[in-house]
Amino acid sequence: MRGEQLARQWQLLQRLARSRAGLGLDALAAELECTRRTVYRDLDALMLAGFPVVSERRDGRAYYRFLETFKLGDVPFTADEILALAFGEDLLRTLEGTVFHDSVRSALGKIRAGLSPELASYLERLGESFRVLPGPHKRYAEFRETIQVLNAAVLERRTVRMRYRTGRTGRRAIRELDPYRVWYRSGGLYVVGLDHRSGEIRTFAVDRIESLAPGARRFEVRAGFDFEAHTAAAFGVVAEPALPVRIRFDRRWATYVAERSWHPSQKLTPRRGGALELSMEVGGAEELRSWVLSFGGGAEVLEPAALRASVARELRAALKRYAG
Repeated sequence: MRGEQLARQWQLLQRLARSRAGLGLDALAAELECTRRTVYRDLDALMLAGFPVVSERRDGRAYYRFLETFKLGDVPFTADEILALAFGEDLLRTLEGTVFHDSVRSALGKIRAGLSPELASYLERLGESFRVLPGPHKRYAEFRETIQVLNAAVLERRTVRMRYRTGRTGRRAIRELDPYRVWYRSGGLYVVGLDHRSGEIRTFAVDRIESLAPGARRFEVRAGFDFEAHTAAAFGVVAEPALPVRIRFDRRWATYVAERSWHPSQKLTPRRGGALELSMEVGGAEELRSWVLSFGGGAEVLEPAALRASVARELRAALKRYAG
């Protein structure tokens, strides 16, 4: 595979850079765990890429090395690590303009600055071998300052004062929050913490924070709070008590649903006619309803009864609208 070839060529580069006397095909094949023919092809590919690989014969055998004047550069990372950084830059593209995306990009820039031109060009192709295209997501470039203030407040355990717009009603209110953690989920950034107004631990969407200021007061995380436990039952972002949920998907959606992990508690059961039943222990009724509706007539809620009735109401309303 292409990824294995690039990773092997990277290892070959490292071994040639460390050897002054040169290495033979047998030694390289043994180290890279491949055939002599494969090593020869990789050497040829590196020479075509511009690397000054030279060969010389000693005792009837060919040895390969770099020209003595060639410097590979200071590369304290493995090929997998550099690929992971490039991959991470793509994954964080949804957060372009924020400290998260910019920091990864800066780290990659520092790595590239220490490389020889040949190696920099080679790594550019290496990074292009794995790409991530972001799906639907929110835009956060204009919230750079908000994110920085939140990050600092989480680290310093400092209460913040914010003007927040509720997504459901659009109402605005001034709230004080002890931010416990900034959380990325389903294409959005959220902050989880103790809301002073309600006295409860709640989740707020970062893009709905219209103004934010750190306060002088410091806080202690509420005793017994565990982020993983707090979010474990959530299907999406909203943390609600978990309920048994069963949904039947018809044959059209069975493969799609089976190929994905929707929640750690999920269980999949094949049903007659190629259908599939998904069962979970989750909360977040509104998020579940929206998700089920995205399958149209291909999904049927079996339980709980309240979710089934809610989905049915939405479908009837949609049918009425389209019928008109």
